[in-house]
Amino acid sequence: MGQIFHPSTNTIARVSIFGGGFIAAGVLLLVLGLNRSTYVTQAKDAREQPIPFSHKHHVEGLGIDCRYCHTAADVSSSAGIPSTKTCMTCHSIIWKDAEMLEPVRESYRTDKPIEWTRVHDLPDYAYFNHSIHVKKGIGCTTCHGPVDQMPLMWKENSLWMEWCLQCHRAPEKFIRPRDKVWDWKWKPGPDHAELGRQLVDQYKVNVKQLENCSVCHR
Repeated sequence: MGQIFHPSTNTIARVSIFGGGFIAAGVLLLVLGLNRSTYVTQAKDAREQPIPFSHKHHVEGLGIDCRYCHTAADVSSSAGIPSTKTCMTCHSIIWKDAEMLEPVRESYRTDKPIEWTRVHDLPDYAYFNHSIHVKKGIGCTTCHGPVDQMPLMWKENSLWMEWCLQCHRAPEKFIRPRDKVWDWKWKPGPDHAELGRQLVDQYKVNVKQLENCSVCHR
């Protein structure tokens, strides 16, 4: 019986299989890269708000402490959103007639909260307690990034589990003195590795339990 396929067919078949493997791997890498991109995670993406509140102006410009607005940050599982009454403490006097702040005045008059666009929103299956992180020496900027440079607030990090685990696996790299938790200018020094280990012991951070699933998934 005569040969049906040309001898080069074997080479074409091998190249096709080899090339198909490369294409499949490339598509997988593309999907993984896209899944971690800011397009999907929305990290670094400044969110539009009903009122263009500038953390840069209030934090860096005016030096207002985080706790002035986020009063529950160190005592509750949620840092909380300030009420309009907090805003009007200043804006009943400063820029009290500014058109941009009319929604604030309207909210104050009607006692109807402003519907802010949420920036940091963890999945419902992930438990997060804001106060315990503060008490253990985790600073605002560690998670929220350089808020003093944000004209509009954006999510600095993905908030994915792999990101959280960086700290849970090596808290000594991220922990800071408690009196520096609210200090947005604080930076770790060259001797931070040793200081971090001391603070982990001093603040009784249970390193053995930090990677336990039930810590975050309850």
